[in-house]
Amino acid sequence: MKPYQQISMDFGFTEPPAPQTTVQPAATAIPPVKIPVVDESTVLTIRKKPGRKEKEKVWKSATPGKRGRKSLKDIAAEADLIEIPADEILFTKQYYSIGEVANMFRMNPSLIRTWSNEFEGMLQPRKNRKGDRYFRPEDVKLLHLIYHLIRVRKFTMEGAREHLRLQKKKTEKQFEIIQSLQQFKSFLLELRSSL
Repeated sequence: MKPYQQISMDFGFTEPPAPQTTVQPAATAIPPVKIPVVDESTVLTIRKKPGRKEKEKVWKSATPGKRGRKSLKDIAAEADLIEIPADEILFTKQYYSIGEVANMFRMNPSLIRTWSNEFEGMLQPRKNRKGDRYFRPEDVKLLHLIYHLIRVRKFTMEGAREHLRLQKKKTEKQFEIIQSLQQFKSFLLELRSSL
């Protein structure tokens, strides 16, 4: 007696044919795209996908070829360009929309919105049912002080919030003195240019 025997049985089934494999062609490499500079705007061509049209995206920048953070010189130049009206004119309206405030500071409304969220206890813009923010003239003046602390004196958001919380009156007086000195300086420069 043999210990193990192999028995084969045929039930009439046949093996399925082996699957045929087809070799897919490798994806064609797309050559790198050169970005031409035309009329102070950068044109970027996005890769063409099968069945889609080529798209172009135009980025307009003040200084073509520069990306990333602005230099300290550019930030200082922008700080001189903000146009907050005098108190007599500022207090003629009860509320300013976020767009008007953003135009005064020459920045995006999203940054004004962020600052109003970060300095929520100090800034108290009114919101309508839709959620639009409306700033009082006092809020605009406080935003100007926040702008000075963050953009000119280079405080962080947290540092500016803490500084205003602890020394608000002292900081406001220093800021008023700085503003009056800047007005006097501009007057003297105008006087010198007229001579």
